[in-house]
Amino acid sequence: MEPIEAIEAVLVPLATATRVLLESLSVLTVLGGLLSVLRQAVPRFARRLPERPSNRARLTFGSWLALALEFQLGADIVATTTSPSRENLIQLGVVAIIRTFLNVFLSREIEAEVRMEQERRPPLSPRI
Repeated sequence: MEPIEAIEAVLVPLATATRVLLESLSVLTVLGGLLSVLRQAVPRFARRLPERPSNRARLTFGSWLALALEFQLGADIVATTTSPSRENLIQLGVVAIIRTFLNVFLSREIEAEVRMEQERRPPLSPRI
């Protein structure tokens, strides 16, 4: 066995295991986001607050989705390194584009939410 073949014999199973781990983390992250949003939403429904979706819950879930897309992007990078097919490259590009747009818009919305929270708070009265 040549040295390159020996390295490939080790790298391919390692890359496959890494890809599966990253994809699993991606799914678990989406589940974590769902549980986090439910934890925020259930008390609202129990108190019979308006049923309008909470912007905070939406931003929370969006943050979790962005993290899940990071794991998915990592999995796609690993898959592309071991078998750089056209399908893998397209999938990698699509996930990268979605992740980028989600992060840009999510960052803008989080900044706007922080500004709105700061505007809602009454100014601190000076201590005398």
